[in-house]
Amino acid sequence: MRQQSARPRILDAAHELMLTVGLARATTKEIAKAAGCSEAALYKYFASKEELFISVLAERLPKLGPLLEHLMEEPETHTVEENLTEIARRAALFYEQSFPIAASLYAETRLKRRHDAALRDMDAGPHRPIQSLDAYLRAEQRAGRVRADADTFAAASLLLGACAQRAFAYDMTETGRPPQSLDTFAAGIARTLLAGVAGIA
Repeated sequence: MRQQSARPRILDAAHELMLTVGLARATTKEIAKAAGCSEAALYKYFASKEELFISVLAERLPKLGPLLEHLMEEPETHTVEENLTEIARRAALFYEQSFPIAASLYAETRLKRRHDAALRDMDAGPHRPIQSLDAYLRAEQRAGRVRADADTFAAASLLLGACAQRAFAYDMTETGRPPQSLDTFAAGIARTLLAGVAGIA
């Protein structure tokens, strides 16, 4: 019974440490200690720290992937604007919470290279949401709700790029916060993008 609860404890501990000290300094030894288990027990559930990091992103942060997969299968469940608004809202939350975790990677070149190689082996990485959003927008094109000549890859890159930018662009301002609420931002991004890809004035 104790072993069954070890995995979520490890994920919780990893999430907390990655947020507070960064991915580079959150060692598997420290994560295991915080989770109340041995480092060997941690490796029973996760083959590497990179795999643990991916699991934290997938299971402890706002989920974007499942929403995009659902929308690709059933694009006409809601309006395109409603779908894009929810995608932008979740993406902004995801980047807001994942950036503090991953930022320390860029300070250590060797760790970044190892991490990138591990992501490639797992067929994962920050390009995946762009690909999925592009696929969703192409599904909307086929349904006739997005212009046939719209550049869906550019649209996906613009939406997710704006959400990523929001995560750190205002840190140095007086308030340290974006000027708009998350819901206002998401709705505005969706409406503005839709004006381009669907020809709505």
